[in-house]
Amino acid sequence: MRKGILQTVAVLGFAGLAAGAAWAQQKTIAIGTGGTGGVYYPLGGAVANVLSKNLPGVQATAEVTGGSVDNLKLIGSGQSEIGFTMADAALDALQGQDKFKSGKVPLKTLMVLYPNRMHVVTIEGTGIEKMADLKGKRVSTGSPGGATEVMAFRVIEAAGLDKDKDMKRERLGVAESVNAIKDRKIDAFFWVGGIPTAAVTDLAATPGVKIKMVDHGDLAEKMNAKYGKLYSAGTLKAGSYPNQDKDNQLVDVWNILVTGDRMTDDDAYKIVKTLVEKKADLVAVHKEAASFSLENQVQERSPIPFHPGAMRFFKEQGVKG
Repeated sequence: MRKGILQTVAVLGFAGLAAGAAWAQQKTIAIGTGGTGGVYYPLGGAVANVLSKNLPGVQATAEVTGGSVDNLKLIGSGQSEIGFTMADAALDALQGQDKFKSGKVPLKTLMVLYPNRMHVVTIEGTGIEKMADLKGKRVSTGSPGGATEVMAFRVIEAAGLDKDKDMKRERLGVAESVNAIKDRKIDAFFWVGGIPTAAVTDLAATPGVKIKMVDHGDLAEKMNAKYGKLYSAGTLKAGSYPNQDKDNQLVDVWNILVTGDRMTDDDAYKIVKTLVEKKADLVAVHKEAASFSLENQVQERSPIPFHPGAMRFFKEQGVKG
């Protein structure tokens, strides 16, 4: 009897050690996304799900954040392994500029994702038809932790306006901006995101509200002259949102998926390979994932150097440049 008990204890002890070893080998990957009303969050959730399902020993989680700036700072502090970000905010972080003057963030690109479109949104009845009409209005330029604010300031500057003197400025995320404009607490808001953005769709579909998108695509060249070739003029086709009855000329910037300087080449290789091979699962969550294509994986679309592990995978796939 005593011998049997000892054998049972020994077996349980071995099982406990084995479980402990398996737990130690489990990798947790935190992915910085954005607010729940944008595109980063649902796409980040899809990325986390794909990685957790297809990479043995990996548990990935999508974290709600303020957006690009927050994500980059979380990577810098070691609190996140991966982050969604706009290219312009990432370059600021790498160089230690603007919101990152307290210190540079060592970054590597895992993938180029999709182009972000700057929305300058208003509704009928505000008297806003063009960028100059924002003068004297109540305007949200995005949340403090996101890159909407970074890019909004550059669009406002290129339009010849002063962000502090020419408007009454709020700092709201896209979901909060939509609620504020519905309640007539603001007259317009900036939001840079994928198409469609759920919160903007909600505004456009609201009974009694007529959405209007303010043209500003002609400002891309002036923005690039000061900040480098990060931006391009684009078109938001009519019908991209409910009751949007005409094309909108706007400024685009690419989104990238980045990591810090701690990720191994092997991990970066496996992550990128999995996301490319399981792209259909990501597209099923949001159609912007269709841009997660091999032809977009070129340095011209990212000011941040590619991770060597990601580079190895893309070279195997015949990607050049």
